[in-house]
Amino acid sequence: MSQNRSAAVMQQRSEPHDSLDDFPTPPWATRALCEWLAAQTVLTPLSSMIVREPCANRGHMVAPLREFFGEVDAADIHDYGAGFPLRDYLFGPLPSAVHWTFMNPPFRLAEQFIQRALATSRDGVAAIVRSAFLEGAGRYRDLFRAFPPSDILQFTERVVMHRGRLSEKGSTATAYSWLVWRRGAQADHTRFHWIPPCRKRLERKSDYPADVIPAATGGLL
Repeated sequence: MSQNRSAAVMQQRSEPHDSLDDFPTPPWATRALCEWLAAQTVLTPLSSMIVREPCANRGHMVAPLREFFGEVDAADIHDYGAGFPLRDYLFGPLPSAVHWTFMNPPFRLAEQFIQRALATSRDGVAAIVRSAFLEGAGRYRDLFRAFPPSDILQFTERVVMHRGRLSEKGSTATAYSWLVWRRGAQADHTRFHWIPPCRKRLERKSDYPADVIPAATGGLL
């Protein structure tokens, strides 16, 4: 029997209940949103703002955030060896407010991460999620109806995320979007945008570690 490799099946993933959901974000995907956001933020430059990254992982989102924001408050619940403080974002003490929160949250806890970020971010929140995250009656009821994003930015290129490693190689059937909540944007009016092809322009060789883990040790998302 041949393997079912339809797009719908390939986008499915089952993670254990205690999984760290370790799929690092390619830095170019973060730069794409930062460029877009910088163009929207006319009065206050990002370089004067503090951004929080509560799922810092190995720092692959933190690095491009430091290129745009004045300060990055980065932490994670697990020690990935990058030297970030260990912090339980959901069940630890309520963190102090920052201007922005950027994150690639664990899929099964994404709603809770977003809600906590909204409660502790003065200017906005940005979360990169599988585009399929927009589906679901329960998620609409618990998140999107009460807290509609101001902007949805759909990548026109595929953002390849590998389990447990960052690599410029590979392909994926999974589509990704940035969900953005901007304070002051028109309430209950979500704008949809496409992120034009930009990987070639925004990607750098220095983004990828030299000691890439062999592909046999991790999958793709």
